[in-house]
Amino acid sequence: MSEWQVTTVISQTRHSDSARSLRLALSEPFTALPGQHLDIRLTAEDGYSTARTYSLSDTRERRTVEVTVERADDGEVSPYLVDVVEVGEPLEVTRPHGGWFTWDGTSPGPIQLIAGGSGLGPLMSMIRHREIAAPTVPFNLVYSLRSPDRILFGDELRQLIDHRRLPVRLAFTRRGIGTGDRPTGRLGTSELTELAIHPDRAPTVFICGPTAFVEHCAAAMVGAGHRHERIRTERFG
Repeated sequence: MSEWQVTTVISQTRHSDSARSLRLALSEPFTALPGQHLDIRLTAEDGYSTARTYSLSDTRERRTVEVTVERADDGEVSPYLVDVVEVGEPLEVTRPHGGWFTWDGTSPGPIQLIAGGSGLGPLMSMIRHREIAAPTVPFNLVYSLRSPDRILFGDELRQLIDHRRLPVRLAFTRRGIGTGDRPTGRLGTSELTELAIHPDRAPTVFICGPTAFVEHCAAAMVGAGHRHERIRTERFG
């Protein structure tokens, strides 16, 4: 098959003013692993083209995939994907790539997920895959974000929490909700250590988010006793 294929946007989910998910119908079906990403290319009428890489947030089907995009104000691609493209329109994409930051559900060991902002996208693909492929594998999610209005997949996460399918710990860095909740602020090393699965259980740790966030969390996990080879990171920005 060619490197690029034309897909069709068949649905969209608005998460916030700055983020939404797009479900794409593939003209050439493929199998993707949870945690992989693909490139999306835009081409202007004058022939100028540019491409960016986006993580897949749903890989459960071969004929459709989902990408979740947060707008970068100085970006060339994300503003179009978040604010402009409509259902029924085409988008060019590559096959999925990336093999290290993936989870296929075959290992029974526990999984610790740590997300910063839109870094929840690829981790959500793992959560969704777990529900159909390995529902007994222990999962734990620590999700750091600016404020409640920036939550991605809020309804889906609430259903998982309500049905006790997944422990979810939210950490708001700028504005929280209610009273008596966790104080707003950055996830500290000791707090992250307490929220995460204990290293004695030897979890595989997946961390995704902005570079500084990922490096901070990875260092905290190593400091808590997690083995280097069990920590997998995906960073952006």
